[in-house]
Amino acid sequence: MTLATGTISDQPKRTSTWPLVLKLARRELAAGWSGFSIFIACIALGVMVITGVGALSDALRAGFERQGRMILGGDATFSRSHARATPTERQWLDGEGRVSETATMRTMARRLDGEDQALIELKSVDTAYPHVGAVNVAGATSYAAALADGVIADPVLMERLGVKVGDQIRIGGKEIKISAALVSEPDGLIDRLTYGPRVFASIETLMSTGLVQPGTLVRWRYALALNDGRGDTKDGLIAFRDDAKRALPEAGFSLADRRDPSPQVTRTLERLRQFLTLLGLTSLLVGGVGVANAVATFMEKRRKVIATFKSLGATSHTIFAVFLGQIMAMAAIGVAIGLVLGLIVPGILMTVYGNVLPIQPEISISFASLATAIAYGFLVALLFSLWPLGRAEQVSASVLFRDEVAPERVLPRWPILAVMGAAALALVGFTVFSSDSKLIALGFCGGLIVVFLVFIGLGDVVTRLARRVRGARPPELALAVANLGAPGGLTRSVVVSLGSGLSLLVTVALADASLVNELSARLPAQSPNYFVLDIPKADYPGLKQVVLNQSPAAVLEEAPMLRGRLINLKGKPVEQIKAPPEAEWVLNGDRGLTYADKVPEGSKVVAGSWWEPGYDGEPVVSFEADLAKLLGLKIGDMVTVNVLGRNVSAKITNLREVKWESLSLNFVMVFSPNTLKGAPHNYLATITLPKDASPADEAQLAKVLGKTYPAVTAIRVKDAIDAFSTVFTKIMTAVRVAGSVTLLAGALVLAGALATAQRRRILEAVILKALGATRRRILTAHVIEYLLLAAVAALFAVGLGTIAAWVTVSQVMDIDFNFSWSAVAAALALATGLVILFGGIGTWGVLRARPVPYLRSE
Repeated sequence: MTLATGTISDQPKRTSTWPLVLKLARRELAAGWSGFSIFIACIALGVMVITGVGALSDALRAGFERQGRMILGGDATFSRSHARATPTERQWLDGEGRVSETATMRTMARRLDGEDQALIELKSVDTAYPHVGAVNVAGATSYAAALADGVIADPVLMERLGVKVGDQIRIGGKEIKISAALVSEPDGLIDRLTYGPRVFASIETLMSTGLVQPGTLVRWRYALALNDGRGDTKDGLIAFRDDAKRALPEAGFSLADRRDPSPQVTRTLERLRQFLTLLGLTSLLVGGVGVANAVATFMEKRRKVIATFKSLGATSHTIFAVFLGQIMAMAAIGVAIGLVLGLIVPGILMTVYGNVLPIQPEISISFASLATAIAYGFLVALLFSLWPLGRAEQVSASVLFRDEVAPERVLPRWPILAVMGAAALALVGFTVFSSDSKLIALGFCGGLIVVFLVFIGLGDVVTRLARRVRGARPPELALAVANLGAPGGLTRSVVVSLGSGLSLLVTVALADASLVNELSARLPAQSPNYFVLDIPKADYPGLKQVVLNQSPAAVLEEAPMLRGRLINLKGKPVEQIKAPPEAEWVLNGDRGLTYADKVPEGSKVVAGSWWEPGYDGEPVVSFEADLAKLLGLKIGDMVTVNVLGRNVSAKITNLREVKWESLSLNFVMVFSPNTLKGAPHNYLATITLPKDASPADEAQLAKVLGKTYPAVTAIRVKDAIDAFSTVFTKIMTAVRVAGSVTLLAGALVLAGALATAQRRRILEAVILKALGATRRRILTAHVIEYLLLAAVAALFAVGLGTIAAWVTVSQVMDIDFNFSWSAVAAALALATGLVILFGGIGTWGVLRARPVPYLRSE
C-alpha cells in the first residue's frame, strides 16, 4: 500500500529511509509553523543570554588584553609592600628597560583649620610616569606642571573638604597646594581596591610629608617598558619572567605582565561569565517546559497525520525521524535568533554604558562562546522534545484516532529514554567541566534537577487531587477545580514554569537578606568606632593618652601590622598551587601579618596549641582554620612568607576559628613574636568609644588625633561599612535583574500554556454560555483557578528557595541564615500578578470569541 504520491511503502528499503524522512519533514514544514512561536522564543531567550554573556566577556577580555600595556603602565610591573627597591634591585630593573616608580598608600587629607578630614588614596610618582597613556587634569596647563606645583586631587575630595584648586590641604606633616583637579589616570584599574578619592603627588612630595617611615604600609610599584622589543611578544615576556625569577629570587615582588595585567580582574570577569551563563542555562531549562508543551501540542495537532502514516505502513522510526527533524529545524531557528540577538547585546551595552566601564571593550567573539550557546540550545531542545515525540510514535493508529476522548499514557521506547539521559548528562558534564568551581556547578545542576522533579511531581499531585474533589461550592469554585484536574489543563505547565523561576528569585532574595543581616545585625553590640593605621611604635603610648584624655571610657586594642606575600606552602611555590576559588585571594598579593603572645580577641584555637608567653624556639605560626582546610594545610606544615624582601618560614602549630564579624583585630596568619618582632613595623589599633558617645564626639576625637599625629590614618568604621553596603546593594540588584531572565522564561512558558489551552477554554465557555452561564461567572471561575495555581507555585517556590538559600548561605558562605518575610511576600505577589496578567489576557480572548465557528467545527 502506498500514498498517492508514493512516499510511503509497505516495506521501505533501508537505503531510501533518509531521503524519505527528509522529504516528509520538508512537506510537514511547508504546512506551517503554527504553535512553534513559544518554542522558538524559549530557545532564543536562553541562547541569547548565554551568547550575550559570552560575547560581552570576550569583548571585555579582548579589550583587557589588548590594552594590557596601558592598564599595567608598561610591559611588566614589580610591586611590593613596605620596602622600596634596593640599589641592587633598581640597578637590575634599569638594565632591563625604562622604569617608572610609583608609591601608593592610604592616608588622611585635612583642611588647614582642622575642621574636616577625609581618607585618600595617595599615589606618588616619578618623572618617568606614565610610560603609556596620560594623566588628564583640569585647572592647570599640564599634568607635569601641576605635579611640580603641588598635588592633583580628585574633585570628590575637594567637594568633601570644601576646598578648590589653589587652596592648600595638609597631608601628613606638610601643607600642600591643590594645583589641579584629576580627570583620569591611565593605570587606575591595576591599583588595589580604593577606599578614598585619588590624590597624585611626586615622590619628592611624598618624602617631605614624613609619612614614609620603617613599617609604614606603602606599596611600591615599578613599571617597565622593556628593551629591544622584548615586551612585544609572548615568548619575550615569558623569557623576561624567567630572568626576573633568577635575578630576584627572594625579593618578594609580585610580577605581572601585559598579557594578564590584573589576574584579579581576569578572575572576576571569568566568574561573572560563569555565573551569568548558569542563569542563561536556567532560563533555557525553564523554557524547556515550554518546548515540551509546544512539541506535545504540535504532536496533538498531527495525530491524524501520524495515524494515516501508520495505517499506510510507516514505521515508528520513520515517524519519529520525520517529526524530530522538524523540531530540530525549529530549534535551529530559535538558536539562530538567540545568537543574533546575543551578539547585539555587547554593542548595546557598550553604547549605553561604555563610558563608565573601566576598560574599553573590543568586539571579539570566540568560537568557544558561540559553540557553548549552540550546544546548550540544541541539548535543551533535544532533551525536552524527546519525551512527547517518543510517546507519540509509540501510540497505535487506532488509539490516535480516538485519543480525543480516551487519552492513553505510554512511555517512549528505551533507546529514546537513553538518549534523553545522555542529553541530560551532556548538559551536566558540559556545565561542570566548563566551570571554574566544579563543586558549585555540580551543586547548581543538582539543585535544578531537584527543583524540576519537585514541581513536576507537584503538578501531578495537584491534578490528581483536583480530580478527586466532588461537590465543590459555589459553581465557580467547582469549575475552577475541574479545570485544575482536566486533561491538557494548565496545572503542570504553570506550576513547573512559574515555580522554578520564582524559586531562583526567592533564593537570591533570601541570600541577599541574610548577607545584609550579617553586615548589620550580626555586628557586635559595641563595635569599634575607628580603625587607626600606621601608628609608629614609639607614638602608640602618646596616642593612647590623647584618646583617653578626650574620652576616659574609651577602649583601645592594638596589634603589630606588617604586610607580606605567601611564597610557599608545604614547600610548594604558591604559583603551582591550584586553590579553590574561595581561597585564591590568600595566595594572590600581600596579606596582613602580625605576631602575638596570646590568642587574639575573636579567635579560638580549634586544633593544636598556642605557644607559651616568651616563646623563643623555631618560628611558628597560627593559621585560620577554614582557609587551612581549603588549602590542604595541617599542623606541622611549613609556610613561607616574604616580608620586606626577606623570606621567612614558619611551622603551623595551631589552627584558629575566627569570628571576623566581631571586628576585633584578627589576621589569617599570626606568628610567634620571635619570628617577626625584629622587622620594622607600625601598629594597627581600634578605638571603641562609650555607647553614649555622639557623632560630634567621634568627629572631635578624629580632629584631635589628626592635629597631634598627622601621619596616622583614622578610618571611621561606620563609613567603611556604609561604603561597602552601597557597593553590595548594587551587586545584589544586578543579580536580581539577571535572575529575572529566568522568570521571563517562565512567563513565556506560561503564555504558551495558556495559548495551548485557548481552544479548549473557548469551547468550554461556549457550552457554558449555552447552558446559561454569565460572563461574570466564567471570569470568576478562571480567576479562582489562576489564584490557586499562583498560590501553589509560590508556596512551593518559597519552600525550595528557602532550602536553596539556606544551603548557599550557611554551607557555602558560612554565615547565619536569616529568613525574610518581605522576600516571601514579594514572591507571592509576583506569582499572583504574572498568572492573573497572562490568565486575564487569555480569559478576555475566551469571553470575546464568537460561539458559532466553534460549535460548527465540533
